[in-house]
Amino acid sequence: MLDAFFHPRGVVVIGASQTATKLGYGAARNLVVSGYQGEIHFVNPHGGSLFSRPIHRRLEDVPDPVDLAVILIPAKRVPDALESCGKRGLPFAIIGSGGFRETGPEGERLEQECLEIARRYGMRLLGPNCIGYLDTHLPIDTTFLPLPGPIQGDIAFLSHSGAICEAVIDWARGQGFGLSRLVSLGNQLDLTEADVLPPTGDDPQTRVIAMYLEGVAHGRAFIEQARRVTERKPVLAIKVGRSEGGRRAVASHTGALAGRDAAYDAAFRASGVIRADSSEEMFDWARALAWCPLPTGRRMAILTNAGGPGAIGVDALEAVGLELAALSEATRHALREFVPAAASVRNPVDMLASAGPMEFANGLAALLEDEGVDGVMVILPPPPMTTAAEVAGAIIPVVRSSQKPIVVALMGEELIAHAARLFRQARVPDYRFPERAASALGVLVRRAEQVAAPPRDIVEIAMARPESAVEALARAVVGTDGFVDADTAARVAAAYGIPVPAESLARNPGEAVAIADSLGYPVAIKVASPDIPHKSDVGGVRLGLASAAAVAEAFPEVTTGARAAHPSAAIQGVTVQAMAGPGQDVILGAVQDEQFGPLVMFGSGGIEVEALRDVAFALAPLSRDDAERLVESTWAGKKLHGYRGVPAADFDAVLEAVVAIGRMAADLPQLVELEVNPLRAHGKGGGVRALDLRMRLRRRRSDHTQA
Repeated sequence: MLDAFFHPRGVVVIGASQTATKLGYGAARNLVVSGYQGEIHFVNPHGGSLFSRPIHRRLEDVPDPVDLAVILIPAKRVPDALESCGKRGLPFAIIGSGGFRETGPEGERLEQECLEIARRYGMRLLGPNCIGYLDTHLPIDTTFLPLPGPIQGDIAFLSHSGAICEAVIDWARGQGFGLSRLVSLGNQLDLTEADVLPPTGDDPQTRVIAMYLEGVAHGRAFIEQARRVTERKPVLAIKVGRSEGGRRAVASHTGALAGRDAAYDAAFRASGVIRADSSEEMFDWARALAWCPLPTGRRMAILTNAGGPGAIGVDALEAVGLELAALSEATRHALREFVPAAASVRNPVDMLASAGPMEFANGLAALLEDEGVDGVMVILPPPPMTTAAEVAGAIIPVVRSSQKPIVVALMGEELIAHAARLFRQARVPDYRFPERAASALGVLVRRAEQVAAPPRDIVEIAMARPESAVEALARAVVGTDGFVDADTAARVAAAYGIPVPAESLARNPGEAVAIADSLGYPVAIKVASPDIPHKSDVGGVRLGLASAAAVAEAFPEVTTGARAAHPSAAIQGVTVQAMAGPGQDVILGAVQDEQFGPLVMFGSGGIEVEALRDVAFALAPLSRDDAERLVESTWAGKKLHGYRGVPAADFDAVLEAVVAIGRMAADLPQLVELEVNPLRAHGKGGGVRALDLRMRLRRRRSDHTQA
């Protein structure tokens, strides 16, 4: 529990300084200036006084009560300070000092020493290398940031970067919105984002939580804690580190596409965290979520005094997946009562440049009364015959009385400055261009849909265990390190309910012909080698072979071409496989992420999978609803329903295969990569077939004892 951390009875600043340029001075000043009503104490070996309070030479001299220490001293002296805090019985400490893990091995050793001391005394630590936290409502400010601090508000900000905290505070003041709470996490030696999320979600003054993340300390713990918070309040995040350089070198399409960023996308979706692409977008969204009611649908109206901005607004709404509402005849009639004859009363409503405060107020009211309108974007360039501030004053009462969301694209700078202040004081979100306003409406719709269908509990699904046959196969692959042979991969897949066409390994042309004769023509042959992941790239696949002669002729062509392309590859022969019937080809895979565990991939299959990059990932295991959301999020999934002459495929069978792969990935933690490419989805009722399957395993430490 972190109650005493966020609501301490007393705070001591260890390293408080009388020198105004020292961080210890800034922390002492901010505590006093914040209006914190608890006990405030200062400690410095030199003694003296500061802000009319004594500076104690030792922590032992500080009177009770004290729940929190803010430590701002050189890194090498921090362990001794923590030892004193532990002996005194302090439950919490903030290490604001730098010079730890971020500086190298010596700093990392120092961090571990601090952690050992904290654990010995049962003390929790924030930082090191952080700026602390503040709460504008308690109030309390343990940071050393320059004044003025943030204005009081309802958006909480959790950040791995202290510098970004400082910038956000200043920027938020300029943008006219306040913060409820701010927490700088620093190196996360002990307390992590997963620890501070729940108490921040419980804070009654916080309506929205925004996060700047460079990573997460414990993947599944973060998901579980974030999910509990997002059930009650929206959580937004910007996660840095999207670069190609962050991808691991792996052997399959699935692994190559499952970079760290894809894992975070899957984790955010599973936990209900809404990911933003930029800091500005995140706080654009935060203001809308904090200040607007949620819409009941996607149908939006636009009210403006200019045609060009209205057209931009239409494109912007459609770009974020929203619809332009069809206005009722009653609404259009009401608009005609007060707009010029040349004005457009169809959506977008363009009242022309002569529109003044009354027209905007009446027009907005008319749109809000339309049952076919779920929200409104007001686009307001500086009006030529009045002022934007006068228009703002007229429509703010209409906004306040509405149960539908309204956002304002207030275009311009100097001529709209006063209007912007009025809107922000009234908690009406304003944006400089229609694209940002449309994005804000879009996130309101996403949150409304999220509330209606919250993320499911993956723990409940994980309780399901495979049948005994599957467990037996799982034991069979224990101890394997690397790619398994095709027969083992096929048996494991089949045990999980994923059909594999009949096939056999042939080591020479004669065996290939005999197998083809037994299977029946036509057949396909594929080079059999654990060292060649993409067979078609080396000419290692022949399809539709309709005779023994064709099979015998293709065998040396396939194996010779593969050897020429990969001289060091182990060529076992060819796999002879019965040809599957027609259908749509998709890719299905799984990969183990070091941070979040097993992920499932679905998307467009075949030879163009990496070029198209029409893939999506989800955390395993998956429910059927999860599988449907994953599949429908790709073009390959949408096409399964049929498209421009392409017959519909067996959608239900595809979902069953996705769920099965998720269970397999969750059941077999030694499964590093699994790829089914392609998975052939036949027509409705025809099922699916795994036409090519690759499985790579990694020996676990515990396998040595199980073998």
